[in-house]
Amino acid sequence: MIYLDPPLWPAHGTHFSHMVSDSSLAELHAFAAAAGIPERAFDGDHYDVPESRLPELVAAGAIPVEGRVLVRKLIDSGLRIPARARNSSLKVPLLNRWNDVLPGHDALFLDLYDRWGEEHRNYHGRTHLLAILEALDLLTGPAAPPRTVLLAAWFHDAVYLGIPGEDEEESARLAEDRLREAGLPEDETAEVARLVRVTSDHSPAPDDRNGALLCDADLSILGSEPEAYARYLAAVRKDYAHIGDADFAAGRAAVVRQLLDLDPLFTTPRARELWLDAARRNLSGELSSSSD
Repeated sequence: MIYLDPPLWPAHGTHFSHMVSDSSLAELHAFAAAAGIPERAFDGDHYDVPESRLPELVAAGAIPVEGRVLVRKLIDSGLRIPARARNSSLKVPLLNRWNDVLPGHDALFLDLYDRWGEEHRNYHGRTHLLAILEALDLLTGPAAPPRTVLLAAWFHDAVYLGIPGEDEEESARLAEDRLREAGLPEDETAEVARLVRVTSDHSPAPDDRNGALLCDADLSILGSEPEAYARYLAAVRKDYAHIGDADFAAGRAAVVRQLLDLDPLFTTPRARELWLDAARRNLSGELSSSSD
């Protein structure tokens, strides 16, 4: 079933309600599409809908409930995004990880933390950063990932304007400037910048283990469970909200084809074991859906 809470959330000169499903994101997306609600209104586990749309949504079958009831429905469904997966809740876990890699540089941490939390970011935000750091843990096992790889994860989307190639280059230059200021040895600084640039095409050389680790971690979302993959797609669409639907669909289809053509998609054996089958299934399903 689809549920709506009261329109209590002010924005853009009106008030908004949350719209959720108690069974699946597929049901929620289908209902929203049928009602003409744009994908950019989706926010991870719910749609934000303006007060003016409520009567027609109720007429279409959505059930109005109190806010606490809606939250309980979402929790019971298993679809609610936990607090740790939301950008605003990650300062402590990210700070702990930063102190493991470059302690004593709180100002640099805060600069990067603020960059990853910029308002225009949806997928490319703090949750993505934490996911990459956690993926690196999975790829390296008991051994800690190399410091240069971890720092490259922190810097690889530090500049994000949605311009492929330029974002990576500007992020690499930022890493060079900030890490030199922090006193990191020149060889490590150069390696971090090199790794950031490798993420522009996710095609590390066969003998580039550091590049393979970073790229595989960056692409790990492709091998996620269906609900998480659906949230990823919705967040990416919001990152490119300034692009029209037709142009976005064409561009996204080209990206998906490029990913499917990568050989290998994941370079390290551990990444292939963890994510390859699901990634191919997710990408192929996305491409098939976009052509329907």
